[in-house]
Amino acid sequence: MIKKFSKIKTWQLWLYLALLAVVIVAMVMLRNCGGDNVKVASYSRTASASGGDTIDVAIEYSPLSCYAYGDTLGGFNYDFLRLLADSCGVVMKYHPIVSLKVALDGLQSGLYDVMAAQFPVTRENKARYLFTQALYLDNQVLVQRRAQDGSLAINSQLDLAGDTVNIVKGSPMRDRIISLSREIGDTIHVIQDSIYGPEQLFLMVSTGDIKYAVINESIARKMAATHPNVDISTAISFSQFQSLALRKDSQELLDNFNKWITRVKKMPQYRAIYNKYFKVGE
Repeated sequence: MIKKFSKIKTWQLWLYLALLAVVIVAMVMLRNCGGDNVKVASYSRTASASGGDTIDVAIEYSPLSCYAYGDTLGGFNYDFLRLLADSCGVVMKYHPIVSLKVALDGLQSGLYDVMAAQFPVTRENKARYLFTQALYLDNQVLVQRRAQDGSLAINSQLDLAGDTVNIVKGSPMRDRIISLSREIGDTIHVIQDSIYGPEQLFLMVSTGDIKYAVINESIARKMAATHPNVDISTAISFSQFQSLALRKDSQELLDNFNKWITRVKKMPQYRAIYNKYFKVGE
């Protein structure tokens, strides 16, 4: 059973506007950081593909993919793609996005050539998109608040029977939760949020605005480090490959990306980037 939000509360509207402002600031920072191989899209609802040799990249604005800290931009996908562009002589134009649905729609319409976001390589997704070789492994976890005594309402997947979880709209996590419902023999209700990304859903759990969310562990782990009232110990899926996604008609570009990725993965700079985002605290 799938449910959707039909009303937007005042605080949600203000949060959406604040997130929009953050993304615009990120765009400005991207422009200031850019070299010859790095460009940033102007904020426009009527943006068009760049054409020529420029590769338009929809990049998710999140703690793992692309984010601002102080006056600097970081994130695994951002750092990795900048290294790839610089070392392989590729010109990329970044389009920071919050909504996965917006990114997927833009990818299918030709606005973007490639998408760098939390979008696992599953059988269902492979039927709709092309994927590069894997950049890293990730899995999905339940985000829940701890009670004042530290106890948890959900201690295993079975405890989700009859309950409701929130996910990002368009996320493949919906298919996983439907499968999990069959596995436990009971319904898990799903609310698909069309406004917020995984980082915002995490924060909404932390503040008590929603009970549960399902997001990728890589993001959840980073945010849990500064939110001790939140638990992320309940796994929802097995480990899944995370790759760049392209349209089905982009086989030549896919072949090029796989060559570039193979080259970059042999570089010590790549290992430094990987360790920075995936080895901290392990």
